[in-house]
Amino acid sequence: MAVFYRRRTKPHPCLRVSSTGALKEIKPSLTLRFGLFLPWMKYAAFAMMVLAMARPQWGTRQVNILTEGVNLILAVDLSESMAALDFKRKGKIVNRLEAVKGVIHDFIGKRAGDRIGMVVFGTNAYTQLPLTRDYNTIAFILDRLQIGAAGPNTAIGDAIGISLKRLADIKSRSNVIILLTDGQSNSGQLTPEAAAEIAAGQGVKIYTVGVGSRGKAPFLIRDPLLGERYVYQPVNIDEEILQKIADKTQGMYFRAEDLAGLEKIYATIDRLEKTNVKMKTFEEYRELYVYFLLPALGLLTIWGMLAYTRFLRIP
Repeated sequence: MAVFYRRRTKPHPCLRVSSTGALKEIKPSLTLRFGLFLPWMKYAAFAMMVLAMARPQWGTRQVNILTEGVNLILAVDLSESMAALDFKRKGKIVNRLEAVKGVIHDFIGKRAGDRIGMVVFGTNAYTQLPLTRDYNTIAFILDRLQIGAAGPNTAIGDAIGISLKRLADIKSRSNVIILLTDGQSNSGQLTPEAAAEIAAGQGVKIYTVGVGSRGKAPFLIRDPLLGERYVYQPVNIDEEILQKIADKTQGMYFRAEDLAGLEKIYATIDRLEKTNVKMKTFEEYRELYVYFLLPALGLLTIWGMLAYTRFLRIP
């Protein structure tokens, strides 16, 4: 009886679980739908990071590398006689140095693959710029040359000697010095003849350029009492020694009395001193990894913000 009683009094559920079929008719919200794509954002971010690590590249470009050329030293006279106002450029009277600067600028712009250095001289001679292919730096230094910076006199022999030292820094099959002066060698420890002998022994070719008018040339004098005035003074170029230097080294001597003549001289030298430059090419690619890495970081940031705020799930 007790067993029968317990079975009769055992509680039974009074509510049965109804069918879930009716829930299927409820459409998920836009937020819920977006939450379904949240894990895929993380997977897409990791996939793009893998692609970025693979370092994708696109496109090719040929770049010419100049491997050989002429070693060329520009030896420029900065003595006080370079202040003579016997040149005209663009309708304006300029001194010899300013005229030379403009012509050398054009000359440098025509060279390709050559190493160019610069030596300046007056009473003393020194290196203004060692051999380089940085033509912008050469032009920058050239613009800042000043008359008298190396002393008032002219040391042609020392200028050649310093130029030979700079040419010895980097070996080349063709070594050239362009020596520009407007005076006579009256200073320095090395004579022009001895310097030319050394240059010839080293196979260095020297082009000599005598610049300036003949006879007398005007100079601007600034007097504290009388003010500015023009004075004509005699100017002399030792053409004989310049010719000997050129002949000894298998170069050429030129005389420039005006800007047109000076431009023609440098154009002639430019044509004479051309070499077959060896070229190497390589392919340069554009890096594309950033186009995968940045979106990946953006997706990871958005995923982290949503996963731990609006779509945070608590187990």
